[in-house]
Amino acid sequence: MGSVLALAGAGRQNWPFSSDTPPTQWDTPLPHWDTPPRWERRDGRLPNPGSFHALHHSCKDVFPQQIEGVKMMVNKTLSSFFKASHTFHLSAVSPSQYRFHVEHRQSDSHGKDTDSPVLIGEMDSSGSLNAHSLLHLSERIRAKAVFQTQQAQFMTWQFETEYRGSDFTAAVTMANPDVLRESVILVAHFLQSVCSGLVLGGELVYHRGRHEEGGILTLAGQYSGPNWVATLNAGKGGAHASYYHRANKQIQVGVEFEASTRTQETTASFGYQMELPEANMVFRGMVNSRCIIGGVLEKSLSPLPATLLMGAFVNHRGDKLQVGDGVVVLVMAVVVVCTYRSISVCRWGWESMWARLQHPQPSTEGTPSHAPPPALWPRGKRRSCFWRKKMVQQEFPP
Repeated sequence: MGSVLALAGAGRQNWPFSSDTPPTQWDTPLPHWDTPPRWERRDGRLPNPGSFHALHHSCKDVFPQQIEGVKMMVNKTLSSFFKASHTFHLSAVSPSQYRFHVEHRQSDSHGKDTDSPVLIGEMDSSGSLNAHSLLHLSERIRAKAVFQTQQAQFMTWQFETEYRGSDFTAAVTMANPDVLRESVILVAHFLQSVCSGLVLGGELVYHRGRHEEGGILTLAGQYSGPNWVATLNAGKGGAHASYYHRANKQIQVGVEFEASTRTQETTASFGYQMELPEANMVFRGMVNSRCIIGGVLEKSLSPLPATLLMGAFVNHRGDKLQVGDGVVVLVMAVVVVCTYRSISVCRWGWESMWARLQHPQPSTEGTPSHAPPPALWPRGKRRSCFWRKKMVQQEFPP
């Protein structure tokens, strides 16, 4: 519910032991735009409620992601603007593949969102391409374009415009427009902060084709406390409810309930997350009404810039088991910038050391005996009495 891609044929839910494609790296909403604040502003005004598709984001982060086979991910930060990653996945269930992910970020110290992605692209070994483009037209208006291809066929192309007011959010999305087939999907979102902790809104999906036309209306509400969030979406297509609770700094729990009128299926899930800062470990576990139990352990291999992932999912009803391991390596690219002043200082240091060994001179004009001769001082400072005095103070502090 609430996803244009779901109407186009790709489901949002990615339960273990399913045939759905695993989520890509950008399926997680952007933190600056999609994480709503949980408190009122100091001036008494209501906060912005965030995006519609991020209402259940707090609860979904608690659940573990499915790991199957062997996966290795190498993240490399080339600069403050550019980041690339390589993913190698060996699987016995799905075809093994390689993915190349690239992100270009804008860095504006005067802007509100200093790390918001601008261009995101990913291509796998089969030739499928996913591309996202994000443009901040102003402080409150953002435009987004998404293109997805499966080998040589275009699967999805959608355009979104979002406006964020002081206490509301409005967005309009147009997906898969086709003039020849006379088909289009239009989605409108609206969220309003009613009072402290209460957000109300809705979603309207309109689909038009040659032989079919219809719309789906979904109402949404969210109520948040100091350490918990309750969210409910209900409409003609079904219902989706979630509850997130943070017990303390180490333990977080989440409960999710989904019912679909189209598939006539109902699923209830319970997930939890446990953090062990002393051991540099994070464990996520889940169990649902389909008799599926799973867990993922993340271990930071400090001081190495790597993270070890180990996960297992068991389907007791279907008598299936999936076990996976993964390694995430972070590579930082260091750029060294040398200026003329730093080069001259380094040059003076080597020359002064050589002069001390070859030409030891007695103290003159109050300078120490092991100081470099005036001929080897940096240009522009040979006749500077202030610089000579500063060097003497460094050699013989008071």
